[in-house]
Amino acid sequence: MHDTRALVEKRLKRVLNQRLKPAVHRTVAPLTLSAWHVDGGQGEPVPPSEALPGGAAVDEGRYEAVEVGERWGPPWGTSWFRITGTVPAAAAGQRVELVIDLGWENRFAGFQAEGLAYRPDGTVVKGLNPRNLWLPVADPAVGGEHIDVYVEAAANPRLEGDTPFAATPLGEKETAGSEPLYRINRADISVLEREVWELWQDLEAIGGLMAQLPEGEPRRWQILRAVERSLDALDLQDITGSAATARAELTGVLTKPANASAHLVSAVGHAHIDSAWLWPVRETVRKVARTTSNVVSLLDEYPDLVYAMSSAQQYSWIEEHRPEVFERVAEHVKGGRFVPVGGMWVESDTNMPGSEAMARQLVHGKRYFLERFGLETEEVWLPDSFGYSPALPQLVKLSGSRWFLTQKISWNKQNVFPHHSFWWEGLDGTRVFTHFPPVDTYNSDLSAGELAHAVRNFRDKADANRSLVPFGWGDGGGGPTREMIAQARRTADLEGSPRVTVESPAAFFAAAEAEYANAPVWAGELYLEIHRATYTSQAKTKQGNRRSEHLLHEAELWSAAAAVAGLVAYPYDDFDRIWKQVLLNQFHDILPGSSIAWVHREAREQYQRIAAELAEIIDRAQRALAGSGEVPVVFNAAPHGRGEVPAFGAATADAAPDAVVAAPQDGGHVLDNGVLRVVVDDRGVITSVLDLVAGREVLSGPANLLQLHPDLPNEWDAWDVDQFYRNTVVDLVSVDELSADGGTVRVARRFGDSRVVQTITLEPGARRVDLATEVDWHEKEKFLKAAFALDVQTQRAAYETQFGHHFRATHENTSWDAAKFEVCAHRFVHLEEPGYGVALVNDSTYGHDVRRSAADSGGTTTTVRLSLLRAPRYPDPETDQGTHTLRYALVPGASIGDAVREGYAINLPARTVPGAGSAVEPLVRVDGDGVVVSAVKLADDRSGDVVVRLYEARGGRATTTLTAGFAVASVEETDLLERPAEPDAVVEADGPAVSLRLRPFQIVTLRLRASRPS
Repeated sequence: MHDTRALVEKRLKRVLNQRLKPAVHRTVAPLTLSAWHVDGGQGEPVPPSEALPGGAAVDEGRYEAVEVGERWGPPWGTSWFRITGTVPAAAAGQRVELVIDLGWENRFAGFQAEGLAYRPDGTVVKGLNPRNLWLPVADPAVGGEHIDVYVEAAANPRLEGDTPFAATPLGEKETAGSEPLYRINRADISVLEREVWELWQDLEAIGGLMAQLPEGEPRRWQILRAVERSLDALDLQDITGSAATARAELTGVLTKPANASAHLVSAVGHAHIDSAWLWPVRETVRKVARTTSNVVSLLDEYPDLVYAMSSAQQYSWIEEHRPEVFERVAEHVKGGRFVPVGGMWVESDTNMPGSEAMARQLVHGKRYFLERFGLETEEVWLPDSFGYSPALPQLVKLSGSRWFLTQKISWNKQNVFPHHSFWWEGLDGTRVFTHFPPVDTYNSDLSAGELAHAVRNFRDKADANRSLVPFGWGDGGGGPTREMIAQARRTADLEGSPRVTVESPAAFFAAAEAEYANAPVWAGELYLEIHRATYTSQAKTKQGNRRSEHLLHEAELWSAAAAVAGLVAYPYDDFDRIWKQVLLNQFHDILPGSSIAWVHREAREQYQRIAAELAEIIDRAQRALAGSGEVPVVFNAAPHGRGEVPAFGAATADAAPDAVVAAPQDGGHVLDNGVLRVVVDDRGVITSVLDLVAGREVLSGPANLLQLHPDLPNEWDAWDVDQFYRNTVVDLVSVDELSADGGTVRVARRFGDSRVVQTITLEPGARRVDLATEVDWHEKEKFLKAAFALDVQTQRAAYETQFGHHFRATHENTSWDAAKFEVCAHRFVHLEEPGYGVALVNDSTYGHDVRRSAADSGGTTTTVRLSLLRAPRYPDPETDQGTHTLRYALVPGASIGDAVREGYAINLPARTVPGAGSAVEPLVRVDGDGVVVSAVKLADDRSGDVVVRLYEARGGRATTTLTAGFAVASVEETDLLERPAEPDAVVEADGPAVSLRLRPFQIVTLRLRASRPS
């Protein structure tokens, strides 16, 4: 019997691929082609109006005749094809389609040439890709129809190449070359043979199911015999004429209903479109248009299709660049079948965006959907981001959402995640119902194999019976196809298969939560056991993000203060535009450093422009607040005071304290400010940090020791660092220069093709050692770390994340602990044993590792390392080449509150401007260090109300009073979108003072309405 099954399966595969599928489209006439290769095929995209009738390309005769077989498309170029022809009379009464093959080289949509078809009047027809190579003409045709179609074709190169992860110059237009990549393979007027197409779908569904059923299952053998009879009935010399007969042999096995206990699959049409990755953002704009054009066409034809699309940014692109497509999208959104999901501006990374940025992803995304469509999205949709912060559940709830979806955790390399539906508990205790689709893909084709895998894999089947399957070609876009819809219809009620219902994510979540209200709880982060190097790759992208976040904090704060004082107008539009650019660059292949060179070059340029614009906004507001004069006024945007300068206020500059002087010792230097004594040896390595206040040595070994590792992961170069990188390490201790100037020791070194200059600075009275590393980096496939061996014995370390911190083990007791050999932190890592702690703070570094080892003197050494730079060669072969400056600081004797304070301080340095010499009172104050204000701004509704967001930062209960520096008429607690919320923390409002009681890591947003003269 096994031989019979194998023979039938092989026979079926060959007939499908070699005979049946090629017979679906019957060519009835050729097409005539002409082309306009924009700037010789190497040009940037042009508006459709320039390429269509009435535009210069047509009026000036730029289109030239081309033939099938001709090559086109230098990398990243644009060509417009005009396709004309006449439907022959013999096609009357049948469905006529154009079949266009632009030269696709593999089956994947979105990773090579693509096209978008237009009618001469500028309306969009649909997109073209390897899985969608047809354009509609007439159904039914009458014969004689004139065909005139224009196709905007994008010659996007295949960045994955024939050798996985090989370095390639194709990721930057200037280095990609000019040779055409593609050849026009086909351009025909064809009849869609309906019965042949239906037979293809029948055999795909039932043949696929046959292969998934157990060997001894009677149903499997019944299907096998039916398939065999169907293939026998199919005349390979007359497929069209025999297709109906062949279909009839399958009727019995296709109409048997599913078992009553069959797993329930909610199938959701979907196209994961990376907002940038192996293509630049400008190409994503066109990808979105192509995919949504296909989707609205399918929605018009198939009333049972429901399609979900995330990322408000992508809707905004359609609205701006393809308004005619947006109108059709809006119609289907109104009808409930084109479903906005996600509630975020983009599907962002969630490890590295700062507190306010993570909140604003939800604010800008949800507000867009509310304003454009009147929809409150309730599910946060992040199938492909590289791990998920424990701050997310609270932010999901505060944004007005209630569910969360991810798929990426299926990529874990060490540990299998134990649930598919569960309650996810964040660091503050908030829980959201979460689903992790057991199909293990967000690009399903609804094949029998994938559906069967979802059923077998579902880990909660003892108590629940539902899962979600996102179907449609994705990553590079494409979306659902009519073939996928056909598979959904055939598996809606089919014995041996799960029951498939096409419906919205909200319908799934509501049913799944009701069915499984007592689902298990997962507390803490959803750590992804792969792609750990994304915390480090493309350092300038990460620095630009961190700097932009803090500049926005400053600009909003000082602009709000100046606006409330009536000194300057608040730049609402500028902030909206800048925030959206920063949020776009937090997409999960931009900020993580896993995109092509083009993407990161553009990001660097954008961050430079953002920094310059925000610096002007900050300067304008501060000068207005400081008044006229030449007295130096120091502004402090950090949420903690700096000496005589209060948080969020300004004061005249104090006289400089006595300087620290470096004393020579044994070829090195000693820095001593009466609080700390720091020894730098003749190698330029810190060998001792003595805390003079506590009478305690901080180090158990070298500190600020640069270490270099080879770094060639097994795959996913920009994304991954594999644990074996630790097997080989070189300590960088050779010295070219070692000198001292005041309280700063300067060390210069060379290694490989690179040079590094480090400065070690001790300020007067500071309980902090400031460090700066400037690297002229020209290594390849290397990993640079800065190590600090600390004499702190602890089994856990605290890592800052959005609106708080969370703990990870410093040991490797379990496979879950061991898998976290490279982790993410924001501004600080803090280690503490009873009575004493140490923090390491930074201004732009996210990657860290912390390990324990035996100390020579007994006990353990805990080594904290900052991940400074990498040099992967794919997808950007020049990753991080050039000069970088990275700043960080060691803070001995630090409590968790000290770590929070110093983390903000290094990222929000004081600014000095000339002014009248008067103090600038803070717009708002909070008492105590446990509550931190993360944002002060004016309300987005332009009412002039002041919005303050704050959180409990130490992980304990806190009571605080917020005092406004202006007359307050009313105070209201709001959600993240500044809408009234059920009071959760406000205890009492008394004039300008508001008393609050907060839970650990609780976030509170307040709207303060100023009293206005009557």
